[in-house]
Amino acid sequence: MFNRLPLTSRPVRVAAALAWLTVLAAGATPASAQGNFRITYNVDRTGPTHVQLVGEVFNDASVDVIDVHVSAEALDAAGKRLAQGITWVGPIRARSSASFATRVPAVRGATGFKVTVSSFQYGLGRGESP
Repeated sequence: MFNRLPLTSRPVRVAAALAWLTVLAAGATPASAQGNFRITYNVDRTGPTHVQLVGEVFNDASVDVIDVHVSAEALDAAGKRLAQGITWVGPIRARSSASFATRVPAVRGATGFKVTVSSFQYGLGRGESP
């Protein structure tokens, strides 16, 4: 009636099922974290150990996002990352914005900063990361 698969194929099927569940949980097509975001920022104050950046993250998408994190990098003249600070911004409603403040360690040779959304989740719970 039915063909039984050999016992050795069961671990392969279990591994394949687990791999498929991992793909589904992670989202099959990761999106660019910058695609629906715009960021403005200014250097708020500089101290002996840290530079504080304050700004606004704009969610231009038509869906809410939650658990938004921003990464700020101190860069040298060649664009090499010298230091990094990461901060939690929180949820941002569709077509809205949220403010943030983050600190980056003060390092010699830093000539500028790069601020990006480093991770977020859609309001439906689908996670994304660049």
